[in-house]
Amino acid sequence: MNDTSRRDLLKLASLAGLGTSLGAGLARSQAANKSVADLKFTPRDNVRIGVIGTGGRGGSLIDNFSNVPGVQITALCDTIKDKVLKQQARLDKAGKASQPIALFHSDDHAFEGLLKRDDIDLVVIATPWKWHVPMAVAGMKQGHHVAIEVPAARNMEECWEMVNTSEATQRHCIQLENCCYGYNEMMVLNMVRAGLFGELTHGGAAYNHDLRSILFSNEGEGLWRRFEHLNRDGNLYPTHGLGPVAHYMDINRGDRFDTLVSMSSISAGLQSYRKEKVPADDPRQKETYKEGDFNVSLIRTVKGRVIELEHNVSSPQPYDRINLIAGTKGIFRDYPARVYIDGSPKEAFGPLEPFKEKYEPALWKKIGDMAKELGGHGGMDFVMAYRLAECMKLGLAPDIDVYDAAAWSAPIPLSEASVAGGSTPQKFPDFTRGKWQTRQPV
Repeated sequence: MNDTSRRDLLKLASLAGLGTSLGAGLARSQAANKSVADLKFTPRDNVRIGVIGTGGRGGSLIDNFSNVPGVQITALCDTIKDKVLKQQARLDKAGKASQPIALFHSDDHAFEGLLKRDDIDLVVIATPWKWHVPMAVAGMKQGHHVAIEVPAARNMEECWEMVNTSEATQRHCIQLENCCYGYNEMMVLNMVRAGLFGELTHGGAAYNHDLRSILFSNEGEGLWRRFEHLNRDGNLYPTHGLGPVAHYMDINRGDRFDTLVSMSSISAGLQSYRKEKVPADDPRQKETYKEGDFNVSLIRTVKGRVIELEHNVSSPQPYDRINLIAGTKGIFRDYPARVYIDGSPKEAFGPLEPFKEKYEPALWKKIGDMAKELGGHGGMDFVMAYRLAECMKLGLAPDIDVYDAAAWSAPIPLSEASVAGGSTPQKFPDFTRGKWQTRQPV
């Protein structure tokens, strides 16, 4: 695959085009479905959750949701029995299981038993990526709302399958994008809403994270995530950086993604790491990685704003999501967090701290201390879990819906198609079917 011929490139571009046309066909075939844009949950006193995938990420989500008042974990599922029993024991020890928790762990399809239960209001999916959409679709068809770990979908057909099923069943399909609930992200969103940055012109987003040791681990994500690099080349993990910027720009709620172009560097980082860290006789030494170390994409919105989107998990580097938003009156740039507002006495960035008193997020004021104590990633995980449960209990629409899950996942197949075609422009579908023009911001 390292010496991909022109014929191979043309074939891949053709397949990508076929996937896009299939997605368009799915869109047309289901166009009569009723939109779930701003569909409110039915209010309830308590939220009962079934979790599929109880490993590292699933265990963290179980911790966060089970610590939210009014939330009960009623069912757990994993292909590995010991993982399910471990989470059950932790919930029992913490006094979080008011009744026996249903356990499912027979095989890859054990989740189907969980979905048949009638004591679940929300199904949380924290499994390898290839299972996200099949499990979510099955859950919605069984009458459940579902929440999927990121990325929600891997290709355009899956994006449309999520949207069409959500509309057909009138059940929400929510992407668990925890970065939208980070302290800085929510505070900057308040500043954007207040007009501090003027008319928005561009943003920056990334997932630049050294995952080499995780990708070559003999447990957890090391058992499957590295395989995504074997025959794919594009941005495989866009949503952590893109989600917050999409909220700043009111994507799907006043604007939408329109066009994407993408290019990738050579593939060298995983090979270099493997040579140094993996035994010479290890079968992994024979793997060939197609995914370029660095992928950069440019997204243009319908209103003419531009977003630079980066992906790099194969290089030695500090963690960076960029998290940039800029307009006619100023700019915010994260890692480290810094702000510049037009007219400042010095042409230099200043700290975010002076804006805290006026623009601190209400949710963080309310539960920030609890979030830092109980939640992962600096507390954003708990804030995400709390907010989703709050929306369900109060009968509100979720902050992140199926149209966001599809639009924020779409750069994956679009970047692959663009790279395969020599950085050719790719068009985003309108997953909202025109509703973006009239919807109100989050």
